[in-house]
Amino acid sequence: MINVTKTFLPPIEEYTGWVQKAFDKFWLTNRGELVLLLEQKLKEYLGVDWITITNNGTVPLQIAVKLLGKGGEIITTPFSFVATTSSIVWENCTPVFVDIHPEYLTIDETKIEAAITDKTTCILATHVFGNPCDMDAIQKIAKKHNLKVIYDAAHCFGVNYNGKSVFNYGDISTCSFHATKIFHTGEGGALFSNDEELRLPLYYSHNFGQITAVDFYAEGINAKISELQAAMGLSVFPYMDEIISERKKVVEKYDRLLDFSKLQRLKIRPGTDWNYSYYPVLFGSENLLLEKVAEMNKNEIFPRRYFYPSLNTIPFANGEKMPVSEDISKRVLSLPLYVGLEENEIQMICDIINS
Repeated sequence: MINVTKTFLPPIEEYTGWVQKAFDKFWLTNRGELVLLLEQKLKEYLGVDWITITNNGTVPLQIAVKLLGKGGEIITTPFSFVATTSSIVWENCTPVFVDIHPEYLTIDETKIEAAITDKTTCILATHVFGNPCDMDAIQKIAKKHNLKVIYDAAHCFGVNYNGKSVFNYGDISTCSFHATKIFHTGEGGALFSNDEELRLPLYYSHNFGQITAVDFYAEGINAKISELQAAMGLSVFPYMDEIISERKKVVEKYDRLLDFSKLQRLKIRPGTDWNYSYYPVLFGSENLLLEKVAEMNKNEIFPRRYFYPSLNTIPFANGEKMPVSEDISKRVLSLPLYVGLEENEIQMICDIINS
């Protein structure tokens, strides 16, 4: 069976070695030494000044929207995982969708200003498949209209844009460390911010709002990551260069073997050091996509329709028509991509698509 992804697992003895440290101290949660060590390693690797890691990748979005959305309208993309939109609705804000660029697949920055009203509080944009938004343009718009910017950077571990980490843009960035991601803690995520005034509220928001056991900064929730999750992250971390290198090899094989007279590939934004997180292809029609998916499934190959459907069409979003996103979402398919995917398996996938 060939799935769209396969979790990278380090040698079990390396994981249990880190777990043993937690057992020796009888400290399994509440920001023990493994969490603190992983945060320090990630700060250095990613080139960021501040990070708080969390128990999953959705809660950071909810915290960001809670702090910056203030019950208003949030301009966002219809082409993302459902967590982006559901976090806005969950925090009693209103998603206002802006269509996407047909090649980069990120929010079309040229359409953002037309969607701004006196109720707009911030912009929540998604970096798609590790491909960054036009963050310079978005920042100019945000500054002009006094808006905050949140980036859903779930796919962007290790991605640099114009020489610096994507996590160094915007007011808040979030990331996912889910088991399907390039770097993972089994289940997990992170908050990033360059705004020193936001760091304290972000930190305390993920820890019940507590300063001490009896003192409270403000309302908060429990988004703390455990030592057992941090142990997985510390076990995976030494393999990051190998993981990205091996994924790059798979991408290069797809690039070589697929017939792009019949397909459209993702256009990576100039200035981007990409992380090879996904391999999306666009078919000429939804019918052709479904035909090829059925053929692959017969051969025990299971690609994934990231992202379908377009989020403006889901019942609780109440979005207006988004022609580009709706069209793209019906025709885009993410092909299997993971460490250990064999060349003969890639060849079989490409043969089915090319036929």
